[in-house]
Amino acid sequence: MKELDLLLENYWILKENDKELYYKTRDSLQEIRPFLYEKLGYQIIVNPYLVKLEKMPGKSESWMGIEDFEDKMEYSFLCLMLMFLEDKGREEQFLLSEVTEFIEATFPGEEKVDWTLYRHRKYLINVMKFLVNMGIIKINDEDEYDFTNTEDSEVLYENTGISTYFVRNFTGNIMDYSSLEDFENDEWIDIDRDRGRIRRNRVYRRIIMSPAIYNEGVEDQDYLYVKNYRNMIQADVDKYFDSELHVHKNGALLVLSEDKNYKKAFPENKTISDIVLQTNGLILEKLREGKLNKEANDIISISIQGFNALTRELKEKNSFGWSKEYREMKEEKLCENIVSYMKDYSMIEINEDFNEVKIMPMAGKIIGKYPQDFLDSHKESEEDV
Repeated sequence: MKELDLLLENYWILKENDKELYYKTRDSLQEIRPFLYEKLGYQIIVNPYLVKLEKMPGKSESWMGIEDFEDKMEYSFLCLMLMFLEDKGREEQFLLSEVTEFIEATFPGEEKVDWTLYRHRKYLINVMKFLVNMGIIKINDEDEYDFTNTEDSEVLYENTGISTYFVRNFTGNIMDYSSLEDFENDEWIDIDRDRGRIRRNRVYRRIIMSPAIYNEGVEDQDYLYVKNYRNMIQADVDKYFDSELHVHKNGALLVLSEDKNYKKAFPENKTISDIVLQTNGLILEKLREGKLNKEANDIISISIQGFNALTRELKEKNSFGWSKEYREMKEEKLCENIVSYMKDYSMIEINEDFNEVKIMPMAGKIIGKYPQDFLDSHKESEEDV
């Protein structure tokens, strides 16, 4: 269902951006609301300005941050901007200098905000760009990028009035929260999280939103639910997503149909995605040759230096087909890119205390290699040289 895909993939559907899509999505809610509420436990906000699905993950993961943000200070600036906009009416205009004064006066961090620092100015512009892209504010005059060069630049913005719908409502007082787990548990305070609807909601969320669910042992209630109710889950996956649920001894994942093209779904149309497919292929090759060994839980443990050697071999064998950026990238940087990407997709876990990379079962699920005609063409070109 296209409307369900759009609600899950996007933060919200704004009427101002696409009226037709807004009305189409709103009209489809009667059909998809039971699944969203009963299986995922999600609420839907519908008003004259937007349709928003209040999405919560079944399990928080590293990739779930804002992709364009580089530092915790940017998240602090974002929260302060939402506070700033609470006192602004719809279509009310404000200047960048008002924002900088407000943030400088209210920033709660230990590091003092200093707009003479390029880094702090860049962080703020990243936040303002994010708010513009989300439709929360508009630029009415001047170029915001000048602020990255000098703190004296001025920009005129306009509040669209939808900032109040950005943050979801919390059950408890978040001022009392001190950890990520506090936010994860907020939705289900004083309820047994391993029983009934709570467990069902959490498992469905992990299946829909996470790259994979791994079996963490006999006491793993989530994986036990997947195994016991796999037919029901598959029926829902088939009906609402036209995809397949693959359940193995030590892992389960959603395999999308070919016509699905979600953002951040693996594999995607990026060179690093192709490189990771080839990395997975090389890992499987080493496994078959007996140079790598699986543990009982299908996890492969290898030293960080050993994983670096794998990426070095990968580059020697396959870089002729990569983009110029990755062909010329230094080995250390290449390895960092591969590790970061594979961590985000639950293909590896890093244990720096033990100097260890754990290669997870999903790495062997999806592999890639060059087609034979491409290899033949490359070989012929080398011979001509």
